[in-house]
Amino acid sequence: MQRIGLGDAEIIRILEWQGAFAPAGRIVPEPAEAAWRRAGPDHYDPASGSYLGALQTWVVRTGAHTVVVDTGVGDDRERPDTPLFHRRKGRFLDLLAEAGIRPEDVDVVVNTHLHADHVGWNTRDRQGSWVPSFPNAVYHLPAADLAFFDPGAAHPARTDDSVDPARWAEWDRVFADSLAPVLAAGQAAPWSGTRTIGTGLVLQEAPGHTPGSSVLRLTSGGEHAVFVGDLLHSPVQLANPGCSSCFCLDQEQAAASRLRILRQAADRRELVLPAHFAGPGAARVERAGAGFVPRWVS
Repeated sequence: MQRIGLGDAEIIRILEWQGAFAPAGRIVPEPAEAAWRRAGPDHYDPASGSYLGALQTWVVRTGAHTVVVDTGVGDDRERPDTPLFHRRKGRFLDLLAEAGIRPEDVDVVVNTHLHADHVGWNTRDRQGSWVPSFPNAVYHLPAADLAFFDPGAAHPARTDDSVDPARWAEWDRVFADSLAPVLAAGQAAPWSGTRTIGTGLVLQEAPGHTPGSSVLRLTSGGEHAVFVGDLLHSPVQLANPGCSSCFCLDQEQAAASRLRILRQAADRRELVLPAHFAGPGAARVERAGAGFVPRWVS
């Protein structure tokens, strides 16, 4: 299990899954194959042309707080449009236990955005009902994503044909099993703009992938990290920061957020921790021409 020290804090990687997900050119369409090859064997399989990724959660222990950043896919979910996620049986809670973390120890949950693979373990099944997995936690949820994904909010995008209706059906299932129970339990804390959630822990908006996509910045002992969610899906986007994934709802806005956060990360020497990088999973970044290069941290 990967553990990273950052000042007085500890960052723990909970790896739910790692492997080939889909053709690379479908995940991030714009870069040429040569760019994918340069991303390296942890991130691209040249034999099959597949994007290699991960489903992972980052846990931060600061002494004052135990923070779970994104909660993965979850078990036993109806996700028929995504076979990897559908009725999954994983070891997420066992992996937390192996890291020395009980669900009741967690006092902060951050969902960088509200897609299925970032909110799944917000809840777990208890005798046929979905209940919050972390009974003592405040769940910080981006308000713009709540307004977009909540079926009861009737966002205009539901009727303007900008989104495939099949996606709304899947998103509604996600909302019902992974978000509505947290809201009903009174554990949700919607936010917008910037929010300080603890000493050295600051949430900031980085929209584009979804309307409320965000990053969490951590400062401890003079060192810095930024948890970027789906701002990045692959290191190919470090060299090509203008290239957004096929999952980004607003491609141009996502690219602008990506470039802004990466420039800040390079200038601040922040450790960058995405949700889907395979291999070492985390890196510091340095400017290189119009893009960036990773310096991997294991």
